[in-house]
Amino acid sequence: QVQLVESGGGLAQAGGSLRLSCAASGRTFSSYAMGWFRQAPGKERERVAAISGGGRITDYADSVRGRFTISRDNAKNTVFLQMYSLKPEDSAVYYCAARDRTVYGRTPDEYDFWGKGTQVTVSE
Repeated sequence: QVQLVESGGGLAQAGGSLRLSCAASGRTFSSYAMGWFRQAPGKERERVAAISGGGRITDYADSVRGRFTISRDNAKNTVFLQMYSLKPEDSAVYYCAARDRTVYGRTPDEYDFWGKGTQVTVSE
């Protein structure tokens, strides 16, 4: 069982930056691939970024590639999402998710554990 707690959300202006963190419980954090998802009102949950268990392989949605960076610190059981050049369309609840494999998945149903989410709001 893995428990995930996100932090770092809030209000930012367009063009600004935020850094999200997700702290995970458990002793085998490196055996889990991690993903960041977001869900805006009336929209489906979409994967924003993902990272392999060892942290060497990452993947991004086209909408955030070049602006967001996912990373992890396995010694601290934490995964991060650094967001730059924020846009109003980035506004959503951001969720951290863990997959019980070292290879990340693309869709929400491939992930086994979820945090409760943190709100990100980007103003014009």
